[in-house]
Amino acid sequence: MSSNCWSLLQVIFAIGRDPCTSSIGLDKVGVKTNKSGFIPVDEEESTNVSNIYAIGDICEGKPELTPVAIQAGRLLANRLYGLGKERTDYINVPTTVFTPLEYGCIGYSEEDAIKKFGEDKLEVYHTNFWPLEWTVAKRPENSCYAKLICLIPEKEKVIGLHVLGPNAGEITQGYAVAMRLGATKADFDATIGIHPTCSETFTTMNVTKRSGMDMQQAGC
Repeated sequence: MSSNCWSLLQVIFAIGRDPCTSSIGLDKVGVKTNKSGFIPVDEEESTNVSNIYAIGDICEGKPELTPVAIQAGRLLANRLYGLGKERTDYINVPTTVFTPLEYGCIGYSEEDAIKKFGEDKLEVYHTNFWPLEWTVAKRPENSCYAKLICLIPEKEKVIGLHVLGPNAGEITQGYAVAMRLGATKADFDATIGIHPTCSETFTTMNVTKRSGMDMQQAGC
């Protein structure tokens, strides 16, 4: 392969993380870990030992994100000292992968939503979109993608939001508030979008995966 071809390649190498729990004496106090060293906890971050808690990246199955650990620690402290009863919401966590084309998400993936609720209980809206700043540069028209996963029995409550496009982090942070408050698809539809923005895509989405209709866009 020529050097010109090599210049077009990008390599992502991610091997995950290992919890550093093997040498801190958990075995001496009876705290259980899984085979990888992560600590199983309940909804209040309690371990199998009633007076020992775990938060952050060492918790089994929890998002390995610094803001999540900070929130969990703050709410745990409030509960322990009688200052509140709120638990950490580990579902509606906004996060973004800062790749050259950003990916942002909140809530359930489509696959996890199907496993939990059943495919017949879901309505999935999706569309491609073309950011305004891409039009002058003539970048591909249908490379960006947006999706809402809605729970039909609860008035199409939005339980998953996914976006692939510029500024995905800024988009997901804003909509995370709406989802925390239980926003439905009707709430998204009733919201006036700011034109021309990528975020307004979520206020105009009307094609469902179930319908099989074309979701491609041409123009901002």
